Amino acid sequence: MKTIGLLGGMSWESTATYYKLINQQTRLRLGGFHSAELLLWSFDFSRIEFLLARGEWDEAGSMLKQVALKLESAGADCIVLCANTMHKVAPQIQEELTIPFIHIADTTAHAVHMAKSKRPLLLATRYIMEQDFYISRLQETNEISVVVPDIGGQAVVHDIAYNELCRGQINVDSRRTLLQIIRKAQGQGADSVILGCTELGMLVGQEDISAPVIDSTSEHVRSVLDFALKNES
Repeated sequence: MKTIGLLGGMSWESTATYYKLINQQTRLRLGGFHSAELLLWSFDFSRIEFLLARGEWDEAGSMLKQVALKLESAGADCIVLCANTMHKVAPQIQEELTIPFIHIADTTAHAVHMAKSKRPLLLATRYIMEQDFYISRLQETNEISVVVPDIGGQAVVHDIAYNELCRGQINVDSRRTLLQIIRKAQGQGADSVILGCTELGMLVGQEDISAPVIDSTSEHVRSVLDFALKNES
């Protein structure tokens, strides 16, 4: 098995999800007492969030890049960023790596195609829904027509993801609100839902929604293990 290098701590709740899913899926694929071989660096999210709030993405990217290089030097065979939003700095992280960086937007796009979806609704932090770095990778590289909630809906989804779920808060009213936003988008032609924030899966899932649900975290993990377990029996 190849060694997986995880950039985590953004938030630690999402990193815990990655750690759990990677090990669960390794055991399912290999059986017995198997678990994943991985290296994990968990940031203090407060340091990252401070930079994002000030728009200092280059500084945040530099921090992640240096740690990615440390993970490579420590023996990682690939780098996995355990957060959707921080993929804004993915190009910076990749600059000096000589091992694969497995991009969450690409693994999500593959799942959208497999679901035969044409117009997925993307739910994520406002950084992803307002900016171009994630949506353009889906639309231009993978030819998917992404839709997002209106401005008010974006603010609500961001608040739920960033100010509640990233703090480990599960709110039943927020779950109802998310489902209302999803139903509205379905009525306007959305044919699937991308959970583009790792923590959103803590609140809603396929059992709650009539359209296909693409959980970006689960799809990311699937592709990571396809790489790490290639040629394993």
